Amino acid sequence: MRSIIQQSVVLPATPEELWEMYLDPETHAAFTGDPVTIGREPRSPFRAFKDMLSGEILAVVRPTLIVQSWRSALFHDDDIDSTLILAFTDEGNGGRIDLVHLDVPDHDYEGVIVGWEKFYWTPWKQYLETR
Repeated sequence: MRSIIQQSVVLPATPEELWEMYLDPETHAAFTGDPVTIGREPRSPFRAFKDMLSGEILAVVRPTLIVQSWRSALFHDDDIDSTLILAFTDEGNGGRIDLVHLDVPDHDYEGVIVGWEKFYWTPWKQYLETR
């Protein structure tokens, strides 16, 4: 069975700002607290958290959608890359990010669920509230 992680978060910024922040290496690093390699064009490499995460940008639709191949260093060599889809919309009082993360292996599934909150949503919100 195909694994699917779905999460949504509303952050205190416009969807356009959130889209830009995710794809800007300097800002992405500022809210996660770790250097990142990322780009705005398809086939741009993605590396974060000292290479704990890696992949590449598959598609971008400015300023509403980012699709990435994505894998954790905890994936086994024979695990396929997962696919990360981030959709950015207006929520009135902020920007909403809807995440769909496909094909995360069973052995890393719970860790990835927790990781999104711990390493992205919580620090990103804190970053935005203190800027």
